Amino acid sequence: MAQKETQDDRRTQERAEITARIARFKSTQERFAREREEYARQAWRKAQRGEAAE
Repeated sequence: MAQKETQDDRRTQERAEITARIARFKSTQERFAREREEYARQAWRKAQRGEAAE
């Protein structure tokens, strides 16, 4: 019975780790999207003013 509990504990821990990794990945992707949008917004403003893009 102890082996079954250990296996269940390990599965629970693995699921928690996977969930945490997915959350970090999602937050990173959201940050990248915000940064891309801000960069595009700034580039558009510069283009409208006739400034050179970076």
